[in-house]
Amino acid sequence: MVNIRDLDPSASPLDYYGSELRRLREAAGLKQQQLGDIIFCAASLIGQVETTKKVPTREFSERLDAALGTDGHFSRLVGLVLRSVLPTWFQAYAEMEAQAEYISAFQPQLVYGLLQTEAYARALIAVDCPDQIDELVAARMERQRILGRELPPALWVVLTEAVLHQEVGGREVMRNQLAHLLGFAKRPWVQIQVLPFSVGAHTGMLGSFNLLRFDRDPDLIYEEGYAQGLMTANPAVIRERSVGYARLQAEALSPERSAALIARVMEERYGERPAPDERALA
Repeated sequence: MVNIRDLDPSASPLDYYGSELRRLREAAGLKQQQLGDIIFCAASLIGQVETTKKVPTREFSERLDAALGTDGHFSRLVGLVLRSVLPTWFQAYAEMEAQAEYISAFQPQLVYGLLQTEAYARALIAVDCPDQIDELVAARMERQRILGRELPPALWVVLTEAVLHQEVGGREVMRNQLAHLLGFAKRPWVQIQVLPFSVGAHTGMLGSFNLLRFDRDPDLIYEEGYAQGLMTANPAVIRERSVGYARLQAEALSPERSAALIARVMEERYGERPAPDERALA
């Protein structure tokens, strides 16, 4: 078993978080059980975080700050911890995504990460990373915090119609996910378009990609692969993908017609259905 005193606080953000929790808890004269009672969690969870066996969530961190009077210390630190949980090759992209002023994303197979519900993300991550579900879901939800800023990035997302029909996590998860997409209609800086099946062959058939734009830094293109992603600022690639994205936007349904299609699929494919015996009585 890992001993907190054997941890090197400089080894990683998670190690530093664990050592700080132990230090500040002891400074407050609290045992793990006492702190757990205050923030409504088990003493074992406190111990697991202190020994880096468990990755803290933002809610856990906010409760710690309130209980220990640490003035947002853990709430600030948890962002670094959750980013460090992401695959090494993805961390650089997540950092640039958080700094972008404009994000244009194309997804042919699944809902774009910044728009996923927690249940949808959990179902996706469970397929390939069943041993890291909690921490990777927490990290994905942390990425979404950029949309809640006072001045969030402008986000434009093009999804293929297939995304709406690919059932992830079951019918209830999908219904809630599509309802979540419709909820973004109230946010003027988020635009969602659906590329319908009727378009046929299109320029995005080679896979998903994201275009990040900044006020002062060069544009970046991020393309996903099976093992890892590729991020580049190559002007020729930026130009090619920018033109391709404009073509996808032009071929996709308008945001208003896209919302209507999402709503229709949500009701027809994932809506409430009577039980078999109820149908027999009808």
